Amino acid sequence: MLHEVFVKYHIGFVVDDQDKLWNRMSDSHLDMDAAASQGLYPLHRCKTLHLVRHAQGFHNVEGDKNPDAYLSYDLFDANLTPLGWSQVDNLRKHVKTSDVSKGIELVIVSPLLRTMQTAVGVFGGEAYTDGITAPPLMNDNVGDSGRPAISSLNCPPFIAVEQCREHLGVHPCDKRRSITEYRNMFPAIDFSLIESDEDILWKPDIRETNEEVVARGLKLWKRKEKEIAVVSHSGFLFHALSSFGNDCHPTIKSEICTHYANCELRSVVIIDRGMIGSDNPTTNYPGKIPAGLDLPSDIADEKLSGNGEAN
Repeated sequence: MLHEVFVKYHIGFVVDDQDKLWNRMSDSHLDMDAAASQGLYPLHRCKTLHLVRHAQGFHNVEGDKNPDAYLSYDLFDANLTPLGWSQVDNLRKHVKTSDVSKGIELVIVSPLLRTMQTAVGVFGGEAYTDGITAPPLMNDNVGDSGRPAISSLNCPPFIAVEQCREHLGVHPCDKRRSITEYRNMFPAIDFSLIESDEDILWKPDIRETNEEVVARGLKLWKRKEKEIAVVSHSGFLFHALSSFGNDCHPTIKSEICTHYANCELRSVVIIDRGMIGSDNPTTNYPGKIPAGLDLPSDIADEKLSGNGEAN
């Protein structure tokens, strides 16, 4: 009985029924758990990433039949299958109807044929027609696709980045062509961040480790743009994202770190907790313009309380 009374008064309120007490304490713990599971961050320290794996390539088809096919030079820089282009068309419809494309400031793409075909097909302009002076994102029939040229009008800029390539080495399907060849295929994609015309990163006898993929993936998120589409590969996306979500519920971790299907899109928010890539806020407003007296009542109460204690 004494213990029961102590508990009732020690926590700051009195209840008539012990069951009500424990129910209230349980609800309180639930509220604390809910608060602990949520995070509040300044908007200018967050980026929205729309992550896409390329559509089906010929290497996917052959590799599914026989994994040894990934070692074949017949699949060098494999392009999209007809089914892959259908996947591109369907994802394009989705990003248009869901308004995903409206906020995208930049499209980052791995400099391989299948990823660039996917990127321009999903996020590019409409079909390129005579009379348009701007260079096309993709010329017609690239990769013997039979697809018309794609306009660079009314769409975000595209930039090719080596950091989001698939595992480097051994598999010829992951070896790129020269940048000179790609510029002829994709005139409006910016290749200025790629230093070497030839592919000096891919080695025929050394396959990049998962840890190396993670390390270069972390460098990719430091750009200044706040809403970015990234078109990449299964291995890169899986391993680059594996370092995130360890402080989340297992269900959320699995949403982040499961392998992507061909032409799958997932949108995530990345938060800069370490001042690595944040810019000054553009939506915040300092207030007090013009300046005036504005002491809040809660701070006034604290000051009065402090004065009272001092006395």
